[in-house]
Amino acid sequence: MNFKTKISLYVLTLFVSVLAVAQDKKASPAATAKGNINGAEITINYNSPSVKGREIWGKLVPYGKVWRAGADEATTFETSKDITVGGQKLPAGKYSFFVIPEKDKATIIFNTESKQWGAYDYDIKKDKLRINVKPQAQSDSTERLTYAVNKDNMTLSWEKWNLVVPIK
Repeated sequence: MNFKTKISLYVLTLFVSVLAVAQDKKASPAATAKGNINGAEITINYNSPSVKGREIWGKLVPYGKVWRAGADEATTFETSKDITVGGQKLPAGKYSFFVIPEKDKATIIFNTESKQWGAYDYDIKKDKLRINVKPQAQSDSTERLTYAVNKDNMTLSWEKWNLVVPIK
């Protein structure tokens, strides 16, 4: 092989490699939050969108409509033991997790249909538990949607909101 051919092949390989890496980066990458609350192993699987300069609450995520609490597939919430969420019993199992945001409250939903794309096929008849929480304003914006499992709650943080769901 001559020098020009070698250089051409090298540049082509480099170009293809860069394209392959770029395609692997999702706009809303998959993420997992895990923790233990009173002996129950909690696992939250979600896709994590970014703010990207957009107004989230009331705009991108409209008030009064069921939201998948992430991007792409519906967010799932799994508990290894029975727990109490906002004073109501949630049996051990895997649930889809939805939110209906409002300006001054958010309805938190645990739905028994854990495998679904977004909220397009959401069925209220399959809700296992619903509670209302008050959004907590934060001064700093959280760029990427994040969940955390803490000692007595699960927290969803995005843009200027924290939604804290009490769990025992």
